[in-house]
Amino acid sequence: MTVADLTTTLYRPVGTTELTLIRKSGYREFPPRLPDQPTFNAPLTETHAVRLARDWNTKYSADGRGYVTRFRVRSLYLGKFLTHTVGGTEHREYWIPANELYLLNRNIVGLIEVIAEFRRN
Repeated sequence: MTVADLTTTLYRPVGTTELTLIRKSGYREFPPRLPDQPTFNAPLTETHAVRLARDWNTKYSADGRGYVTRFRVRSLYLGKFLTHTVGGTEHREYWIPANELYLLNRNIVGLIEVIAEFRRN
């Protein structure tokens, strides 16, 4: 078996503030959620994450930038979570409770990668 067989690739659209904290961790973990953010959402497809980063993060971030991150998580850990469809069938996400984010971080295999950047027009 390879690492790819034992992991699930997920994506996360982020703004500059969250990316700065990811960078400070050495690209090893996501920062804790804010008090008004009960879940950590992780899209299953790059297309969905791109749409969110491009259409939402650029619009609502102070600097008008959005980024897409890609990361691998142990599939065994993800097995306890259901995926949620938000909108069309191609918009599937894992919703990890905020109080479990530290466990998700411990189950990331490798580094978090930045794979796309968008700027407000």
